[in-house]
Amino acid sequence: MAFRRALTQAAVVGGVAVTTVFGLSQLTEYRKTQVSLSEAELKVPFANELPSREAQLAALQDTPEFDVLIVGGGATGAGCALDAVTRNLKTALVERSDFSSGTSSRSTKLIHGGVRYLQKAIMKLDYEQYMMVKEALHERANLLEIAPHLSAPLPIMLPVYKWWQLPYYWAGIKMYDVVAGIHCLKSSYLLSKSKALEYFPMLNKDKLVGAIVYYDGQHNDARMNLGIALTAARHGAAVANYTEVVHLLKTKNQQTGREKLCGAHCRDVLTGKEFDVRAKCVINATGPFTDSLRQMDKQETTKICQPSAGVHIVMPGYYSPDNMGLLDPATSDGRVIFFLPWEKMTIAGTTDTPTDVTAHPIPGEDDINFILREVRNYLSPDVEVRRGDVLAAWSGIRPLVTDPNSKDTQSICRNHIVSISDTGLITIAGGKWTTYRAMAQETIDAAVKFLHLPARPCRTVGLMLEGAKDWTPTLFIRLVQDYGLEEEVAQHLATAYGGKAFDVAKMAQVTGQRWPIVGKRLVSEFPYIEAEVLYAIKEYACTAIDVMARRTRLGFLNVQAADEALPRIVQIMGKELNWSQEKRTEELEAAKMFLYHEMGYRSRSERLTTSSEIHLDYQDVMRYKNRFHKFDKESKGFITTVDVQRVLQSINVYIDENALHEILNEVDLNKNGQVEFNEFLRLMSAVKKGQVSDSRLAILLKSAEATLDTRKAVTVDRSGGGL
Repeated sequence: MAFRRALTQAAVVGGVAVTTVFGLSQLTEYRKTQVSLSEAELKVPFANELPSREAQLAALQDTPEFDVLIVGGGATGAGCALDAVTRNLKTALVERSDFSSGTSSRSTKLIHGGVRYLQKAIMKLDYEQYMMVKEALHERANLLEIAPHLSAPLPIMLPVYKWWQLPYYWAGIKMYDVVAGIHCLKSSYLLSKSKALEYFPMLNKDKLVGAIVYYDGQHNDARMNLGIALTAARHGAAVANYTEVVHLLKTKNQQTGREKLCGAHCRDVLTGKEFDVRAKCVINATGPFTDSLRQMDKQETTKICQPSAGVHIVMPGYYSPDNMGLLDPATSDGRVIFFLPWEKMTIAGTTDTPTDVTAHPIPGEDDINFILREVRNYLSPDVEVRRGDVLAAWSGIRPLVTDPNSKDTQSICRNHIVSISDTGLITIAGGKWTTYRAMAQETIDAAVKFLHLPARPCRTVGLMLEGAKDWTPTLFIRLVQDYGLEEEVAQHLATAYGGKAFDVAKMAQVTGQRWPIVGKRLVSEFPYIEAEVLYAIKEYACTAIDVMARRTRLGFLNVQAADEALPRIVQIMGKELNWSQEKRTEELEAAKMFLYHEMGYRSRSERLTTSSEIHLDYQDVMRYKNRFHKFDKESKGFITTVDVQRVLQSINVYIDENALHEILNEVDLNKNGQVEFNEFLRLMSAVKKGQVSDSRLAILLKSAEATLDTRKAVTVDRSGGGL
């Protein structure tokens, strides 16, 4: 599975550092020798219960020396930890934020081999790129096998609008199936124009000649990452989130004067406590922050990371069929756009623009509008693609890298690199989600060879991840029958937690209703329940953001719903973790800022401001004025909750006063407790332009007006004049 990549180690010959390159043949020979080691059964010391974060921190401090210390808790870092610990190596992993808090939770959610890479491989007769696709397809099959609850095959449609493209794309997609071989999920197939529209009704039918459907995998990326980390912890790895590396520890050989890494000085971000973690080997798996750790090792090291921002948006589920994605292989500027169903919503993305490395990437309005424009090109004109339908947006930073050993240092490495510095820092950089396991295997192979560690061969192929072992497609039925959960909630728990869903269900509170018996939802329109907040703490969630964004995916699916759920999330966590009132307020504000900046709430809220322009014709203004005055009976020029409540009661509609206050507050731009006529016109203008699509006040007033207009007096004539 290895590619023609280089593993570099520095050796000292006569006091001079010399770079030795281990190529493909040598690495393959090394792996063959590892297979001869005994195949003892894997021990799972924490199969019944995970050690607490406090216990993990204690293990980091009390262990005299680990074999490997991995820095970075994304997919690759967690994969390295799982690979190492299952080879019987003493393993530690530290992550300065939360597991999957960076790029690994902000992907397109696809497990794929790379259709476009195969096209380039064939067109340019590039064998290495061909092998890269072949390995990715093998890893795709493995990932679907080891986490069936978190992943599944997804059909993706490639619409064709020119006759000559049909055989061209068909040949390419069929080659994709051929390269996959026994790992092919399902065979691709051709669709006529009528069949394509039957499967994807919202597709633009103008000039459509047909479509091709192929299969890739899809997963819940943040929970998959967490599942890898938790599996490593169950096998005995000491893993700790919110633990940052302050500086690296080194020892110096008195005879040669050569420095060698021997661990890291770390700090618990939550408490500020600092401590040393000793290890024979330090692995840099920090993704976009690869250069930061490399420069911590050696200040003058040349940077190899070239970050690129990929923005995704989330739209309502009705924009795509329940089980069919869409691929636009050639957008207006040459980028590829995916349009995919995910968690009953629709994801569209991604962009590819240079960016600076940051821990808090923000989705830009230009990128959001670019995706919307491309989506409009492929959907029927009958489907109005509105800016207001963007429920969430996020940006992830791709850690594209240049090979430090390449003659052309400016060329981007198409896959990943593993390099070893002269102090022994092993860096794994680049790559993609799908191949995390192969990257981890190659990295640990390099560490074992470099340090002559007594390790077993790699055991991660086919190793089931957290929750996968006891999962079945019908597991949700048992949850409904045994615990009285709603079917939608039970299906969600089964897919998010697998066999561990029963542990979540046991923690669910009784609702007091006839049905469901247990399982109080955090927000009504999503299947996340309060018990998941408690269980998230067992899964090392330390902040409200961890729960909202990565243990559940609410923050990625709908920022407004996440904002509504936040107070309850903080309340539950605060009680369980004994947070002070000050800490609770701090957590609430931090989570709101996360939604505002990183999940697109800012761009969502700025669609309606005091400076928003009003674009309405005379007839529209008069129609909205008439609607407004049905509530502003006294012609005050504004309406309050009292005005709305009075009208609603007259048509037998009752809304909680607090809920009504929230509805008006969305439109009350100057926050004076009342909605003025100008504010109402700004709202209706934004609704008409598609900038706002889900204003509760606009829909409420329109519905109430319609009811009022239909309530006319019935004349005596219509009753025939009798009783």
